[in-house]
Amino acid sequence: MYKAFLIKYAEIGVKGKNRDLFEEALVRQIKYALKRCEGEFRVRRTRGRIYIDVLSDDYDYEETIDNLKTVCGVSAICPMVQLEDEGFDKLCESAVSYMDEHYPDKNITFKVNARRARKNYPVESMEINASVGEKILQAFPEIRVDVHNPDVMLYIEVREHIYIYSIEIPGPGGMPVGTNGKAMLLLSGGIDSPVAGFMVAKRGVKIDAVYFHAPPYTSERAKQKVVDLAKLVARYSGPIYLHVINFTEIQLAIYEKCPHDELTIIMRRYMMKIAEDIAKKTECLGLITGESIGQVASQTIQSLAVTNEVCTLPVFRPCIGLDKQEIVEISEKIGTYETSILPFEDCCTIFVAKHPVTKPNLTVIKRHEENLKDSIDEMMQRALDTEELIVVEAQ
Repeated sequence: MYKAFLIKYAEIGVKGKNRDLFEEALVRQIKYALKRCEGEFRVRRTRGRIYIDVLSDDYDYEETIDNLKTVCGVSAICPMVQLEDEGFDKLCESAVSYMDEHYPDKNITFKVNARRARKNYPVESMEINASVGEKILQAFPEIRVDVHNPDVMLYIEVREHIYIYSIEIPGPGGMPVGTNGKAMLLLSGGIDSPVAGFMVAKRGVKIDAVYFHAPPYTSERAKQKVVDLAKLVARYSGPIYLHVINFTEIQLAIYEKCPHDELTIIMRRYMMKIAEDIAKKTECLGLITGESIGQVASQTIQSLAVTNEVCTLPVFRPCIGLDKQEIVEISEKIGTYETSILPFEDCCTIFVAKHPVTKPNLTVIKRHEENLKDSIDEMMQRALDTEELIVVEAQ
């Protein structure tokens, strides 16, 4: 059982003088992920390296790996054997034992890649590579060396301790959450918006969310589905403040007073207005949606332009150039797909027009919105005043 892990990162390494801030944020996110795991852990940071020491005698390795794979900013997780420096002969012996234990089928190729970060170690990196490789070949004659494309890359790092590892489990990559401000996600019960939230969180953005609920047309089970999706996104983004807005009154007014082929686009404009209001009050710097060009009528370029017109904050659409299958693949990867396809309708699908306009004219839309002018401001304020705030922790 591994008792230590090396955490590798990619982009953080080019941050220069600010790298400490990014590393500290990454350590915080690693600790948050490890809280979901049984066992006791210590996360420590040295220059260019983050290590996790397992302090418990018994812990769940698979659970630990699964949770570390949700930490944005992590490029790879490397389970390691950690050794005290007991001399070079002992290092060679430990490397042979490692290969024997981890690769019972010896019909493989390998290469040793040593790094001597502690310069007072008496054996240089190239000599470590040659000597350890020789000992492995002597112990296992069927093993072969391949310096170009080995089956196994055996890493040896000489630092304050000596670390041996050969497994690199991919992480999500990106930047640690919290290093690039905060944005408000318009979260529905569909496939796209959780993916959009994940993709922006992966760039270091803290996520809050707003969900538009339309009782009795949408059920409590539909609302719970969105909460469950937020829990899954929170595995990557950290805790999410989910603002639940009762949108029924506004939707019914739009349905009664506006042309039905414009229902979706007008409804979307008021959603964006309310989301932006909440975003500004909570110090979010932008909105996030799951829209993809041309996927549905409300996501044509013309529709997106009309929707954007009500916003002063930037609107981030990370799925904008992806097709549906690409979005589905990401949702499967992050674990939201099975929840997203549960058959509980959201408010957009309940009130959708049979033949929605695909090329809305902004002037015409604004003219029809005048039908709402006597009551819309009061309805929007009531929706904001009666919001339900749910603090969602990772599932």
